[in-house]
Formats: sequence, C-alpha cells, structure tokens
Amino acid sequence: MTKIDTGTGDLLATLTEGVLTLTLNRPDARNAMSAAMNSGLADRLAWAELEPEVKCIVLTGAGQGFCAGGDVKGMAARNAGERQITIDEAIHRQRVNQRATAGRLFKMPKPTLAALPGPAAGAGFSLAMACDLRVMASTAFLTTAFAKVGFAGDYGGTYFLTQLVGAAKARELYFLSERVTADEALRLGLANWVVDPAELPAKAAEIARRLAAGPTVAYRYMKENLNRAMAGGVDECLDLEATHHVHCGQTEDHKEAARAFVEKRAPAFVGR
Repeated sequence: MTKIDTGTGDLLATLTEGVLTLTLNRPDARNAMSAAMNSGLADRLAWAELEPEVKCIVLTGAGQGFCAGGDVKGMAARNAGERQITIDEAIHRQRVNQRATAGRLFKMPKPTLAALPGPAAGAGFSLAMACDLRVMASTAFLTTAFAKVGFAGDYGGTYFLTQLVGAAKARELYFLSERVTADEALRLGLANWVVDPAELPAKAAEIARRLAAGPTVAYRYMKENLNRAMAGGVDECLDLEATHHVHCGQTEDHKEAARAFVEKRAPAFVGR
C-alpha cells in the first residue's frame, strides 16, 4: 500500500494493486465537505484519470459516515464573516468544483465505486450517485436533504438520481428528503450490494480488486457507451458501441481473453 499526498488531512489517499482509495476524512463532522477536501478530491481525481497505475477508484468516508454533504455550520459562519463574492463568481466556482469532483467520477474512463459505511446526504449523496457502483453497510442510509436546508441540489444529484430511478421517484426523494434505507436503496437500484457493517471494507476491496484486474481498455469504452446511452439517442448509442467493439477486438486484452476461454483459465489482462 502506498500513501498518496492529498495536501490536506481532510482527504486520505492510498494506492494498492491498482486501486486508489480516497477517504473523506472529517469524521467529527460526518465527513462534511470542506474547501480543502474538495480541492484535494479534485486534484487527486484529475491525477488518477491519467495515472496508468490507477485502475479503479474507491470513494469512502472515515468513521461511521460517508459524507454529510456541504458543511452547513461552515456555510453559516462564512455567510456572517466572509467577503461577499458576486453571484457570477459563486456560480463559476461551483461549476468548476462540481465538474472536477462529481463530474469526473462519473465521466472518467475508469470504474468508480462508492463504499458507504454510513449516511450519504446532500452533496455526499450526489457524490455517491456519481460513482459507477455502490456498496452500502446495512446501517447506512441515503437522503437528498437539500429541501431541509433550502437548496435545490448540487453535484449532479438530480441528473444521476433521475437516470437511476426515474423522474417521479427522483422528484419524491428531492421534494420530501426522506431517508432511503440500505435495503430500500438496493431495491430501487441505488445500491448494488448491501453488507453487514463489519464486512464493508472487505466487500469493497473484493469488488475493487476485480475491477482493477479487468480489461481497462474495454472498461473505458464500456463506460463511455453507458454514459452516452443515458443522454443520447439509440442510433448514436449503436454507432458508438460498434466503434468501440471493433477497437476492443484489436486489444491484447481481448486476444488474451479469447485464448483463456479456449484454455479454460482466467485471463491475465494487461490494459492494452
């Protein structure tokens, strides 16, 4: 395991056998976002996207929570004492940060997994939804929470949730801000796995190892296909799939997988 510098104690990072684990580290504040955490997360995700040693990203939280979203107490303090910036400045900052964090988790050409030891609320909920896959402790829960603090929502949650559960259910969860238990999240398709809290680290590591050992070129194209399918028309999706399918057929990983299939063994992928 290699520790990766994030520039802040609010975010921890380790790299183990191709798996980059990013841990939101403000347990006393339920891992609520700080400026340092957001900056570190944006920086490490940008690095991970281009770093060939990183095959899979796991996003998790320290202690008993995943992420409580924005630091509401911090917001109150800033509203009382900080220099007031213009609306345009605030919007630009928010756009840049959202694209660099939730947007990059969703779009980067590598699998991303959220491991939730506890609650994910507000922007924390959105970060979890931005990941490709989610594994939850049975005691964890999800909530949009925005309506309770007078916000419309951020970090892409409205987009991700609508794609995952449909428009009507997404509206219900945003308007009413009710808690979604882990079992309900599994039923709705918001979680892929639910495990005993003590088993969460091992389960997340198992999934991440499988992803890190997979065909990285195919995963890159697969993820682009799936993301385009969410927004594009069927013809665009069919054409993109055809292009990527042919490209994958030329990779060493595909040829190795074909040989392994014939030889009845597990393939050894090399990412080319």
